[in-house]
Amino acid sequence: MSKHEILVTAAAGKTGGYVVEQLLAQGFAVRAMVRQHDERSEALTARGASVVVGDFLDLDSIRAAVRGVERLYFCYPPQGDRLVEATAILAAAARDAGVKAVVNMSQITVRENPTSTLTRHHWLSEQIFDWAGVGAVHIRPTYFAEMLLILGAHTIASEGKLYLPYGDERHAPVAAVDIARVVTALLTATDPTAHVGQRYVLTGPRNLTIAEMAGVLTKGLDRPVEYVDLPIDVWEQVLTEQMGQPEFLVKHLTAVAQDHRDGVFNAVTDTVEQLTSQAPQSLEAFVQDHAAEFMGASELQPIAAAGAA
Repeated sequence: MSKHEILVTAAAGKTGGYVVEQLLAQGFAVRAMVRQHDERSEALTARGASVVVGDFLDLDSIRAAVRGVERLYFCYPPQGDRLVEATAILAAAARDAGVKAVVNMSQITVRENPTSTLTRHHWLSEQIFDWAGVGAVHIRPTYFAEMLLILGAHTIASEGKLYLPYGDERHAPVAAVDIARVVTALLTATDPTAHVGQRYVLTGPRNLTIAEMAGVLTKGLDRPVEYVDLPIDVWEQVLTEQMGQPEFLVKHLTAVAQDHRDGVFNAVTDTVEQLTSQAPQSLEAFVQDHAAEFMGASELQPIAAAGAA
């Protein structure tokens, strides 16, 4: 493909930042959309991206962001309850601007009638992009490996315990950098039409229970880590009272916790390797790479700012 400028929304987020980095490394011009100018946007500029400030819910700013681009990555932050509106705005702007390829961040739990409102909104978002005819392809990651950091690093470092409500069912955590490699591969495909309408489930290489993940952490951090299985109602209290998360996100996280207990996340695919020609990172490698963060050496973002699906 000719190397036209590619738009990356939520460019200061976890996957967005990696996508910007990977596209620039391949020589593509990148337009990085952020909510505001700050240290993270300055870092994007320093890397070589063209930074624009945009509001997903403001049509004029989205029209300006998509003007002149043919391909883009759409990733809406999980704390907001207006994903459907944001999708409609971006889809309309993209259609009018002649955008030919949209990679849409969805999630593995997507279906018509889930308990979580956010999950249902992701399903509706997929339908809107398909109807708009903007060349949409949907990625449906399982839990990010980063969720272990966001939700567990503090108590792992202070108590040697990982408190989560996921029971003894399994999932195959996938690192944000691997999700970004898929996004980058789709955005730079010679013929993006081959992927239009696809719904790609992205996972890591191995299904594990949370207790088994605690075992990986124990070995990788060289200190005991115990999984404590919380009742979902207690988890809701933790999210609300201790973590101070917004109600919409709390309802989503408690609903997907039940999905996990029901086996909805129990899947392993080779999609990352098929689309990128590189196997996804193992949890063991992820823990090794992020050992300092698991041991409390860096400040973590709150859930809503982490760009996790």
